[in-house]
Amino acid sequence: MKILVTGTAGFIGSHLAIKLLERGDEVIGLDNINDYYDVNVKYGRLQRAGIINAFEEGKNIVYGELITSKIDKNYKFIKLNLEDKEVLMKLFKEQKFDAVCNLAAQAGVRYSLTNPDAYMQSNIIGFMNILESCRHNVVKNLSYASSSSVYGLNEELPFSTNHNVDHPISLYAASKKSNELMAHTYSHLFGISTTGLRFFTVYGPWGRPDMALFLFTKAALEGKKIDVFNNGEMLRDFTYIDDIVEGVIRVIDNPAKKDEKWNGKTGQISTSSAPYKVYNIGNNNPVKLMDFITAIENKLGKIIDKNMMPIQAGDVPATYADVSDLVQDLDYKPATPIQDGINRFVDWYLEFFGYDKKGNKIR
Repeated sequence: MKILVTGTAGFIGSHLAIKLLERGDEVIGLDNINDYYDVNVKYGRLQRAGIINAFEEGKNIVYGELITSKIDKNYKFIKLNLEDKEVLMKLFKEQKFDAVCNLAAQAGVRYSLTNPDAYMQSNIIGFMNILESCRHNVVKNLSYASSSSVYGLNEELPFSTNHNVDHPISLYAASKKSNELMAHTYSHLFGISTTGLRFFTVYGPWGRPDMALFLFTKAALEGKKIDVFNNGEMLRDFTYIDDIVEGVIRVIDNPAKKDEKWNGKTGQISTSSAPYKVYNIGNNNPVKLMDFITAIENKLGKIIDKNMMPIQAGDVPATYADVSDLVQDLDYKPATPIQDGINRFVDWYLEFFGYDKKGNKIR
């Protein structure tokens, strides 16, 4: 297939693009390479896929122009804002995609407390432009990133896609729930197959610098304290990146179908009479935050100094994914133990940021 993957300078998108290329798909990657976090990590992800040779070259990427990978001719990248509807429409018209996977978004729960406009532009207007581009260019296969944060004030565990998600507690969560509603509308009106993926705390090599694993590892190596929110009483359904990508690819290969038995009185929330579906995609095995930190300490061979903090506004105390429908429909089975996943992340971090295996800075 010829697939547009947005957010390919990002964590999940960069891994997904490489996996799709490995199996023979043609991929167009898109990202605006914003400075929400360290852009050198984003350039590193692009370089890994052959889009640029060096960070300095990456900083001169021309907006709106396709660049061909130096590693795989089936991979092209374009620097573009999803809010730029005119250029986005032009890209769709010229490339004639078979499928679109929209992973580009303004991420982060806490950032949304102080920068709400960024979420409206990228996550609402940007997603609207993706839907319109699919509609007007006959793209019938759209998958997109939602988030476990949509569960908000829901306290029933594990989180099911058929639970009520009408009480978000961050603007980020509200923007992701809005995406699901917008997608359903386009599935119903225009027959576009849309599948939303509620990601649960993804981690692994090339992970985001604003996420706990990155922050904890960085602090440990620099001998600094880490902030542990909710006094460590957090539960997170940490999901390794390879398991996430496997699930995303299965969704791309199996576009949502109409539920012929669905009706407006008794129908499930996660399906519809339109070709619409929402899945949880997680590990189905929540881990205590303190156990997660212990796994980092085990790998590094050192105790991390901790600053115990109350829970932050917008955070939920626990996430736990019920992935039974993804298992049933697509035979999805996450399989990476938490210690293995953390070991792989730390190995990547040490190499990328210039440490030896004992955690000593060498460059």
